[in-house]
Amino acid sequence: MDPLLLVGLLVILFAVFTVLKAVRIVPQARARNVERLGRYHRTLKPGLNFVIPYVDRVYPMIDLREQVVSFRPQPVITEDNLVVEIDTVLYFQVTDPRAAAYEIANYIQAVEQLTVTTLRNVVGSMDLEKTLTSRDTINSQLRGVLDEATGKWGIRVNRVEIKAIDPPKTIKDAMEKQMRAERDKRAAILNAEGQRQSQILTAEGDKQSRILRAEGQRTAAILEAEGQSRAIDQVFQAVHRNDPDPKLLAYQYLQVLPQLAQGDGNTFWVIPSEVTSALQGVSRAFTEALPRSAATREEVPETSELDEEVAKASEAAAEAVADAQDAESPDGPRQLTQGVEEPSPFPDLDRKHTEAER
Repeated sequence: MDPLLLVGLLVILFAVFTVLKAVRIVPQARARNVERLGRYHRTLKPGLNFVIPYVDRVYPMIDLREQVVSFRPQPVITEDNLVVEIDTVLYFQVTDPRAAAYEIANYIQAVEQLTVTTLRNVVGSMDLEKTLTSRDTINSQLRGVLDEATGKWGIRVNRVEIKAIDPPKTIKDAMEKQMRAERDKRAAILNAEGQRQSQILTAEGDKQSRILRAEGQRTAAILEAEGQSRAIDQVFQAVHRNDPDPKLLAYQYLQVLPQLAQGDGNTFWVIPSEVTSALQGVSRAFTEALPRSAATREEVPETSELDEEVAKASEAAAEAVADAQDAESPDGPRQLTQGVEEPSPFPDLDRKHTEAER
């Protein structure tokens, strides 16, 4: 091969390579620092950029987007001398590529160590319970310290989150027992409240039922009394309106008199003194008859309803008087001797009855 041709090809390849090194394309949200002769020259912006080959040195791209870094759990001692493992998550963004590249060697490691030291300082002034319940306070304090320290590094800390706080196993067991005891306590309180409410509702229902039952009984008693009052009033008005004579009253009195001795346990009872006068009134009522005509005098019926009523009344009165004498006698009930006729307690009535039969 001709040496001139070979030299020409080499020159062409060198020219192409030089052009390629002079052109730099930077993606969006990225940045690249350029050094000229070992000194910072400029920062390439997103898009097409030209540099001087073999003079300018272009550094790797720096991501300008918000980044998330999760640090491994760090042991932290609380105020009550308990060691807890705290896992944090950091959200940051590079705002100045030059400062991020020249102000600190490794900003990720720097942020991690700063987070650990700040976290130990903040949590060291809290006990375990406050640490577990004060995550927002810890996050805000961490963010304030980190944002102030990383400002000169060209980094902005947006958020710092505590992902987990892990106390020792013994503390976890104690916390579980305490939580279980609290839940048992709340369950017992709720059960007692339920029983109390149930008893109160039952008592109120019983009270209302008794009140309603008493009101019903009162209303029933009032209505029954009103009904009895009206019935008595109507009977009284009917009796006074019909104006019964003493004869009818005496007859009704005699009809009720035998019922006094019908009870099984009636061994002693008193016959009032008005019985004789009542019987006499009945006797006069049934024996007094109208004058008969000549035709009716000859035909006298053997028995009549009047005689039967008089006989029944006389027998009932005689049995009542006999039972009363037996009860009052100290020798016990009298024994009737066969063939001996007992004297009648109403001789006038018997005599008049005999005369009427004749």
